[in-house]
Amino acid sequence: MRRAALGLAAALLAAPIAGCDQGQPQAAPQQAAPPPTVSVSQPVQRGIVEWDEYTGRFDATQTVEIRARVSGYLNEVRFKDGQEVAQGDVLFVIDPRPFERALEQAGAELFAATTKVENANLDVTRGQKLIEGKIISDKTFDDRMSLLRDAQAAVKVAEAKVKSAELDLSFSTIAAPILGRIGRTLVTAGNWISAGSVSGATLLTTIVSQDPIYIYFDVNENNYIKYKRLAERGVTAGAADVGAAVEVALPDERGYPHKGRLDFLDNRLDQGTGTLRARAVLPNKAGLFSPGLFGRVRVTGTPSYTALLLPDEAIGTDQTNKFVLVVADDGVVERRNVRLGPLSEGLRVVREGLAAHEWVVTRGLQRARPGGKVAPKRVAIELSEAAPVQGNEKARE
Repeated sequence: MRRAALGLAAALLAAPIAGCDQGQPQAAPQQAAPPPTVSVSQPVQRGIVEWDEYTGRFDATQTVEIRARVSGYLNEVRFKDGQEVAQGDVLFVIDPRPFERALEQAGAELFAATTKVENANLDVTRGQKLIEGKIISDKTFDDRMSLLRDAQAAVKVAEAKVKSAELDLSFSTIAAPILGRIGRTLVTAGNWISAGSVSGATLLTTIVSQDPIYIYFDVNENNYIKYKRLAERGVTAGAADVGAAVEVALPDERGYPHKGRLDFLDNRLDQGTGTLRARAVLPNKAGLFSPGLFGRVRVTGTPSYTALLLPDEAIGTDQTNKFVLVVADDGVVERRNVRLGPLSEGLRVVREGLAAHEWVVTRGLQRARPGGKVAPKRVAIELSEAAPVQGNEKARE
């Protein structure tokens, strides 16, 4: 009886609670979050030529050290430091008076020798008649002929002395041997100038030519082999043969506005550096380039080919690989490992791992996950004409 009463009481207490639970509203099920929106683009297809870039140094095609060929006191300096001089312009004048006196003396010796020849000729002419009449002996006539030959030899010596004196006098005026820009004066008027060997002769100044001008650069061993392989296949290579086109830029210039031609390749690689010295020549009519100046040099490194281009922000990286995220038609993201090349027109060359028709995440890369879905927004990739292809830039492998 007591158990029945307890059971009834428990039932009565549970009934209101159950009623309360049934009266409360049920929670609505959670809705799935929409896929993130990302920008996708197809890679740009562009015909390009990759270039190899080097650092070069300009040098003059002609350099002359001006030294005196005769010793003497310097009378005049007829140029201003750093000016342009033409071939034949008078630069220095050494006191000519000692050389003029030497020339006069040599001329007098020549006159004396010529007089002796005339007298000896007369003696021989007379001797021919006398020997025919047996008036003089053969020995006497032979002595007269010997004196004539001695006199004629003395004339030749005197003539040589005159020419030597004339040459020394001409050397007292020092003229520019080439067209170019002259350096500063190293000796001022009034100083003694020494002639002789290069080590002993006084250096007066230097002249360097300006137009055209050389630029020297070093091609590394791997690139040189690449150029030769291309040349073997009949493809024009930038630094494989003399005459190849070369483009040059100064450090403050964008692009490569100056054109030149390769005109020299060394006959062996430097064993210490593993490089081959190359030289290009280019015009310098405006005098923009100066010997000793640095410049950037580029030569064609590949034949023309059609490349796929992507912006660098579309390319992801992990510890070992470069990759892009490709979005399929159903919005599913797939990771693709790619092999990259240099920059071209501000975009990165994709060598392998991507097809031209595929859509690549270019913005919002951090919101996309391989295997997940995204809401793609298709946009076109813009090209930048200010950034030409650079073949020697370290490819993002």
